[in-house]
Amino acid sequence: MLTRLSGWGRTAPTAARVVSTRDFEVIANIVKDFGARGVIARGLGRSYGDPAQNAGGVVLDMTRFDRVRRVAVEDCLVDVEAGVSLDALMRVLLPFGLWLPVLPGTRQVTVGGAIAADVHGKGHHVVGSFGNHVRSLDLLAADGSVRSLTPDGEDAALFWATVGGMGLTGVILRATLRVVPVETSYFVVDTERVDSLDELLERQSSDDDRYAESVAWFDAVTTGPRLGRGVLTRAHHARLDDLPARLRRDPLAFDAPRLLTVPDVLPSGLLNQVTGRAFSELWFRKSPSRTGEVQNITRFLHPLDVIGEWNRGYGPRGFLQYQFVVPFAATDVIRQVVARIAASGHVSALNVLKRFGPGNRAPLSFPMPGWTLCVDLPVRPGLGELCDELDELVLGSGGRHYLAKESRATAESVRRGYPRFEEWRAVRASVDPDGVFASDMSRRLNL
Repeated sequence: MLTRLSGWGRTAPTAARVVSTRDFEVIANIVKDFGARGVIARGLGRSYGDPAQNAGGVVLDMTRFDRVRRVAVEDCLVDVEAGVSLDALMRVLLPFGLWLPVLPGTRQVTVGGAIAADVHGKGHHVVGSFGNHVRSLDLLAADGSVRSLTPDGEDAALFWATVGGMGLTGVILRATLRVVPVETSYFVVDTERVDSLDELLERQSSDDDRYAESVAWFDAVTTGPRLGRGVLTRAHHARLDDLPARLRRDPLAFDAPRLLTVPDVLPSGLLNQVTGRAFSELWFRKSPSRTGEVQNITRFLHPLDVIGEWNRGYGPRGFLQYQFVVPFAATDVIRQVVARIAASGHVSALNVLKRFGPGNRAPLSFPMPGWTLCVDLPVRPGLGELCDELDELVLGSGGRHYLAKESRATAESVRRGYPRFEEWRAVRASVDPDGVFASDMSRRLNL
């Protein structure tokens, strides 16, 4: 029986045979008898495009590998199966006073997916991406063997090819992660409202390094002198004495209820110039500048997690999340991209601008020192042409696109953006010469 699958953007769905089991022997046998269309692992389906789809092949649903095996409090290590969600893992860690150093924009991501996409958070300029904090992982290889990998061990090249490798080196089964101690589950947040993109870039450039977490929302609809006006939100982990008395009674509390689930009945086109301008005005006005505000995890890091299936709000045609990074020297590309989007008639309301620090050793890891910008654009006529224009700006400046977010890149653009691509491909070929691990993305991009 085939199951229809898509990414979070709900574009380009395909059908595959989905296998959901926690029986390792079943998975190993499927890998060894992979068939013409191959095998790919899938977690919670939060990649926006097609890396966890495999038309006509097998998709391994890894969410039943969901055990937290051991928490070593004194060593600040946790041993987990790959299907554990970051949400579930945080709920286990916080009572011990421990914290995952890297959390992306949603907790609804599995550990295996976080490694395969080498996810980043609002603190990349301080702590790097998820792969920086993986101390070991077990990988089911194409020949059915399990390889235990470490960042600096004998198989270090395979370890780093797996980090950011989008599941194409094997099936991640488990991992040991480095975690960090915290006194509370809260943040002390400074919020600044700025009136233009230039001011936003200047403020982030001047003192982002003073904060553990930093992110900016910007307006991609308003044109003229207020182009790119934004809200800059930066924070530190709160210490116990930062909390008001009512929160000190349970400083490690973590309560993230789902307030609503979006029904799958909304039409396309709800986000347009009129609604986009209204949303942007409201979002800008609701965020006056203030300092020292205590916020919980969900409010600061994951506001969208309180809305189930929020991607349905874009309607049945879905949306494209366009995320890229360019070097700091290419700041003008950020200005040009925002200006072109605002002038195009295509509307994005959920927009993010962040600064990245140094990248890691993974050939396909997305972050590098520079600016990363992300917009969510509903699918409508002309979007492909706009993105082609933006691609040339990004790639021409030495930038690249995020494989976990993209859904329409080309093989050429990936090779231009990732100068170590052939290094990664050689490692992959050495452990999977027959192409056991395959996805819609790998075929589309000739990975």
